[in-house]
Amino acid sequence: MNYPVYKEARAAAWRFLIENLVTELPVSFSTICLRSGIRIYQDTACTYLMPEEHGATFLQNGCYNILVSGRDSLEDQRFTIAHELGHIFMRHPMNGSSLGRTFGICHHPVSPEEYQAERFAMDILAPACVLWALDVRSAEDIARICRVSPKVASYRAGRLRELRKRNRFLTDPLEF
Repeated sequence: MNYPVYKEARAAAWRFLIENLVTELPVSFSTICLRSGIRIYQDTACTYLMPEEHGATFLQNGCYNILVSGRDSLEDQRFTIAHELGHIFMRHPMNGSSLGRTFGICHHPVSPEEYQAERFAMDILAPACVLWALDVRSAEDIARICRVSPKVASYRAGRLRELRKRNRFLTDPLEF
């Protein structure tokens, strides 16, 4: 994906963390969503989401609602919520499906909006500059501290290694 799309998602994630007064890990969505009027539902019976879907956002009476799959682990549900919040916060357009839009955890997203939502989710759940400041390095520690899946933690650990190698922390005013 192109760098401007990546930078826009990264900046949106920092703004989200700052505006929502996030000061600890793991990020708690209950207060954020309550303040924002966003409701989160779990599709425990797996009747609304297709088997390959992890979540969806839909509008009802002018309020955003996030539906997550009951088949997924708590860590994957957290990622899906963060992903859907990315779509909402970045004001991505809703499509015309019955649920509003459906997205899942896809590590090879096809659209700029999907890519941005993936980056946004990663950046709010496991903020690179915070993990760097805490000197967190292993995927296991990232998974435990941020309550993300081993797959997400492994990806973030790899990205942190690259950022450390290039000394790319605290280069944007939003990181301070």
